[in-house]
Amino acid sequence: MGKDKRFIEDVTRLFTPWGVPPVAARLYGYLLLCPRPVSLDEITEDLEISKSSASVAARLLESYTLARRHSEAGTKRALYAVADDYEAMIRQQNQLLEALAEQLNAGAGIAASKTVSARLEEMADFYRVMREAMEDAMRRWKRSRRPR
Repeated sequence: MGKDKRFIEDVTRLFTPWGVPPVAARLYGYLLLCPRPVSLDEITEDLEISKSSASVAARLLESYTLARRHSEAGTKRALYAVADDYEAMIRQQNQLLEALAEQLNAGAGIAASKTVSARLEEMADFYRVMREAMEDAMRRWKRSRRPR
C-alpha cells in the first residue's frame, strides 16, 4: 500500500481524537482513495480487518454521512463509497448547534443566578454565531462551484 497506507493512517490520527473509532477512521481514509464503490470483501482484504468490523465501521460512517451504501444489480451485496454530499455532516452539526443554543437559552431562563444565566446566554449566542458562519461558508462554497 505504501503512500496509501500512510494516508489512511494520517486520516485515522485526525479522526480518532473526535471520537471516531479507529477502524471507522481507517475505513474512511481508505474510501477516500477508492475510485469506485467497494464491497465488504474488498475492504476486509485491503484493510486486513474482519467482515463484522468492516460492516460496523461502514454503518457508522453512513450514520455520520461520510459514506454511502450502494447496491449491486442482481445481488444483495452492499458496496460502500465516500459520500459525495459534503454538506450533510455540516447540516447535522448545524442542527445540533441550534438545538444546543435553544437548550442553553432555556437553561438561562430557569437559572437561579444572574451569573449562570448570563453565561448560558453567551454560550447560546456563540453556538448560533458558529452555526450562521458555517451556513454562510456553505453558501459561498456552493456559489464558487457553479459552472461559469
